[in-house]
Amino acid sequence: MTTPGIVRPSRTASSTGTRLTFTSYVQARGPVLLRTARSLTANPCDAEDLLQTALTKTYLAWERIEDHRALDGYVRKALLNTRTSQWRKRRVDEFACDELPEPEPLPGPDAAEAQAVRDAMWQAVLKLPARQRAMVVLRYYEDLSEVQTAAVLGVSVGTVKSAVSRALVKLREDPQLATDVQGEPEAPEPGEELAVA
Repeated sequence: MTTPGIVRPSRTASSTGTRLTFTSYVQARGPVLLRTARSLTANPCDAEDLLQTALTKTYLAWERIEDHRALDGYVRKALLNTRTSQWRKRRVDEFACDELPEPEPLPGPDAAEAQAVRDAMWQAVLKLPARQRAMVVLRYYEDLSEVQTAAVLGVSVGTVKSAVSRALVKLREDPQLATDVQGEPEAPEPGEELAVA
């Protein structure tokens, strides 16, 4: 309803008097149209795809649409028609069967045992001198390269290599770690990965 004496601006023109463009329409009405698309499908990603398809159809018909005040209705109709068409083309890939097709779960490592190994390794690392411990932590816990570790600590790459090598020897010789890990693989040679994640 219009009140006499008040002129409402037309939706077909912007405040500068230029004709409404497709881009400005989508920017202004996109969120509302996306909510409509989401009401037609349960998956938000499918709703975005549905809206894109409907907007593509609208863009192709843009010059033929005479009354741009009816654009929301045009897009809603395109959304509904597109969704109906998708639903009709949908393949049904579900089949009734007597037994569930899920495979038997594969046996994996015991989580408690893996945690015990990590704890034992950490206790052994804590026994290292501070400088070696810092280098082992940066190299294997933080996964930094030798160059990055050297840069962080302000030492040469050679210093990192030799200190880490000595630290790994100490870890291999740690009697408590060997007792706690029992039968686990030995600590890696210098340059190999240390399993301490």
